[in-house]
Amino acid sequence: MMNEQLYDVNDATLVAEREHARDLYDELNQTSFHDKAKLKQLITELFGSVGDNAEVRPRFICDYGYNIHVGDNFFANFDCILLDTCPITIGDNCLLAPRVQLYTAAHPLDVTDRTSWLGVGKAITIGDNCWIGGNSTILPGVTLGDNVVVGGGSVVTKSFGSNVAIAGNPARVIKTLVPKE
Repeated sequence: MMNEQLYDVNDATLVAEREHARDLYDELNQTSFHDKAKLKQLITELFGSVGDNAEVRPRFICDYGYNIHVGDNFFANFDCILLDTCPITIGDNCLLAPRVQLYTAAHPLDVTDRTSWLGVGKAITIGDNCWIGGNSTILPGVTLGDNVVVGGGSVVTKSFGSNVAIAGNPARVIKTLVPKE
């Protein structure tokens, strides 16, 4: 699975790891916004690595959690789904608007493999200072550079470099961004 090769979705160990993640994110989703210490503890326990000042709003959902790595000042707004069959690596100062979906998980195109409950995935990497607009979907294997803005409702099917605003289905560059000095 982690090597982006076919794997058995119903493997007992993987099922148990997904159930453990569900227990953690269910607790995270039920914890009061005012209990900052408990929220921090749950995010740290669920994710593979977490920088300073991470905030995740409910209803957050993931597959395993341990394949999610976020930098400093990470923010995931309401109803985000991060399917982390393979690593999801997110840099510093990144914002996920409501209902953002990051999918490393996929199914094989071959009907025999797919109906045999085999899965496959590809890692997602998002650079520093990115803002992913609401209801956007990022598909397996995508890498976004630093300072990327993804317009709301976009479907990102391929990788993009730094300093661009992208939007659409499929997403395309709509503007080059020039950082202020």
